[in-house]
Amino acid sequence: MGLTVLETNAPADQNKLWLRGGFPDSFLAQTDVASLRWRLNFISTYLERDVPQLGPRIPAVTLRALWTMLAHNQGGQLNIAQLGGNLDLSAPTAKRHVKLLDDLLLVRTLRPWSGNVGKRLVKAPKVYIRDSGLTHALLNLTILDDVLGHPVVGASWEGFVIENLLSCLPIGMTAWFYRTAAGTEIDLIIEQNTQQKIAIEIKRSSAPTLSKGFHLGCADIGATKRFLVYPGTERYPIANGVTVVPLAEMMQALEGLR
Repeated sequence: MGLTVLETNAPADQNKLWLRGGFPDSFLAQTDVASLRWRLNFISTYLERDVPQLGPRIPAVTLRALWTMLAHNQGGQLNIAQLGGNLDLSAPTAKRHVKLLDDLLLVRTLRPWSGNVGKRLVKAPKVYIRDSGLTHALLNLTILDDVLGHPVVGASWEGFVIENLLSCLPIGMTAWFYRTAAGTEIDLIIEQNTQQKIAIEIKRSSAPTLSKGFHLGCADIGATKRFLVYPGTERYPIANGVTVVPLAEMMQALEGLR
């Protein structure tokens, strides 16, 4: 992990961390333009010099195109056949490339929860670029307004929240998402054991609301706690036992489960 919300001046620096990502040189740059320049240089150097030193002989332009496609589809379900087709790669080759990015800790593959609930569950994992600053650099988004006006804004915030929350997980806890073929969905499930399942929805809104699908998903999995993480600073309850919480507070609550 790079820098997290709890390691910076939260909540004042939360948007800056989201925009620039957790690499210290990027986060601490004097301007947003200088930060973006550092990240673009990092991407080029990593693909052209560092990856070949690790062994894989993959053209840098191919890996960058794949990485950029994943940025455009941040938090989307992994469709290997589609990725391979867009890059003129076979499905096995595209799968190996995604696994390489995962092994290098550049992307996170979040697996679907697969308990026996008697429903048709989505089986494909969701893929996130782990550092939000790299997501924005790959999409050439320089300042916060660029991100807020881009279609990736919700998915980028979701990935940022997930990375920060997972950085706090005690040993023995696992993370999943939940989605059925009918559209019932939970962004993140934190499972400590068969008795404790924390359902977390993530919204980039100052006045967030929940869909019926989240409540149905909580009933399906037997969620013991329900939270909605948003970019605000106040904690308050809403319907059906859900508590709306700031990101930093949710991180502290997870740390308290150790």
